[in-house]
Amino acid sequence: MNFVFVSLQRINTDRDSTSTCLAKELAKTHKVLYVNSPIDRRTLLSSEQDEYTRAHIAAIKAKKPPLSQIKPNLWVLNPTQVIESINWIPFTSVFSSFNRLNNQRFAKDIRDALNRLGFDHFILINDKDIFRSFYLKELLKPDKYVYLDRDYTVGMDYWKRHGAELEPKLMAKADAVVCNSFDFTKRAQRYNPNSFYIGNGFDVKQYDSSKSKKKPTELQHLTGPVIGYVGALITLRLDLNLMLEMAKAKPQWNFVLIGWEDAPFQQSELHRLPNVLFLGKKHTSEVPAYLEHFDVCINPQLLNEITRGNFPLKVVEYLALGKPVVATSTNTMQEIFGQHTYLATDPASFFAQIEKALEEDNAAERERRIQFAGNFSWENVANTLLECILPAKAAQPAAALSLIP
Repeated sequence: MNFVFVSLQRINTDRDSTSTCLAKELAKTHKVLYVNSPIDRRTLLSSEQDEYTRAHIAAIKAKKPPLSQIKPNLWVLNPTQVIESINWIPFTSVFSSFNRLNNQRFAKDIRDALNRLGFDHFILINDKDIFRSFYLKELLKPDKYVYLDRDYTVGMDYWKRHGAELEPKLMAKADAVVCNSFDFTKRAQRYNPNSFYIGNGFDVKQYDSSKSKKKPTELQHLTGPVIGYVGALITLRLDLNLMLEMAKAKPQWNFVLIGWEDAPFQQSELHRLPNVLFLGKKHTSEVPAYLEHFDVCINPQLLNEITRGNFPLKVVEYLALGKPVVATSTNTMQEIFGQHTYLATDPASFFAQIEKALEEDNAAERERRIQFAGNFSWENVANTLLECILPAKAAQPAAALSLIP
């Protein structure tokens, strides 16, 4: 079977995503083409390009072959067609007309790659690319068009203007919608009855609890409990006030924060507290060594439309190393992780739950967490995905719940 992925996330970066991991997992037994994001006019002219975007643009200018093979069954396409930046258009009907032109340019690059690979039949999986891939079902005519819903992007300003109207239409015309949380599945089922929960996964080898990891240099001087967080430090998703209150109230605890910061975090009082350590962004391969030496891992999310239904993959990674986890109580945390984590609803309960996690941690509990996390391998997620989209299984949504013990 042949698969084609389109996504907001590039595959050749320092971090993985649902689509990149699924593509790599499916490539073990199927042929997979992963399509990196096309370059738009604004990005082309911008001075704020990351190293991966700069490499893509340089390859276009140098007229390097856009298609490359990175594994025996996995190819990557860097689209050469530059698409127009049109999100500023205020009216969705006008936006859609220009967006079809962008889709046609994007589709041409993909079609050329399909022809070169001999993919006469394929399943197209769209990972949240609402705009650039809106018309690809009609333009590429895949055997199946699957929409992957794994984040509430239309809650963000960039996607809200046109995405609030277009995403439901995209879901409705998909042959199947697969989701990584129950909340997203319920929302998708309003637009498409063939909507299934497939969960989320983690790199089992990378988060192998049986392999001891050397304590990172930045942590070696710390005394007392280490409370850690790994992930983007952005006020759209995290409760900065809660984190500040905790750090002030518990000077005997060390708060170690790993990840990229938005401006409010960069300017926050947290940077002036002696028990808070910002370590910046780390490559995903480095993260397990830090997690191993955390005493408690936290996920202090804000409760809003963006976070309420999301599946926090970091929680699985925390549990995979046996770590006690304290997190804001959301629907997903209650439904999936409720029996394996400590959930909090306010600052007082966050304090209490961290103290409880420190007191109750033991070898038996660590093993229980590791065993539970093992259900969320990418192999399991990929198998559940196939059960949902293959003709014989598409009418059996119960199969999609197999990741929940």
